[in-house]
Amino acid sequence: MKIDGTRSHDRATELVLSYYAAFNRADWDGMLATLGPQVVHDLNQGARETGVEAFAAFLQRMARHYREQLRDIVVMVSPDGTRAAAEYVVHGEYLVTDAGLPQARGQRYELPGGAFFEIRDGKIQRVTNYYNLEHWVAQVGA
Repeated sequence: MKIDGTRSHDRATELVLSYYAAFNRADWDGMLATLGPQVVHDLNQGARETGVEAFAAFLQRMARHYREQLRDIVVMVSPDGTRAAAEYVVHGEYLVTDAGLPQARGQRYELPGGAFFEIRDGKIQRVTNYYNLEHWVAQVGA
């Protein structure tokens, strides 16, 4: 382990854990507070969105369609604290049909996922999310 005097590795780990803790509390303002103003958000198998406002709109849409908790979160951070990755298991409920996806009937699902982060100036500047959409569809479409 490299000790750089600034503890940037530790601060980055705490930042990502704070991001996920806010998610699990459905504290959207708390999540947004961890992001830089021009955050880049790469949606799983989707478009790239830029800015806190776009991220806030994404969170509102997700909250309407899904109720989720992330468990078994593991965070890995580069020694300089500028890059991070997280692995987790999503435990969710599909509440309202999302466009282009199967009909929602309150189906429950469990799905492994992961994310990559860029961190600068004490804020998350990029979030790239990955999960297996086909696995999710198989769970909620049955």
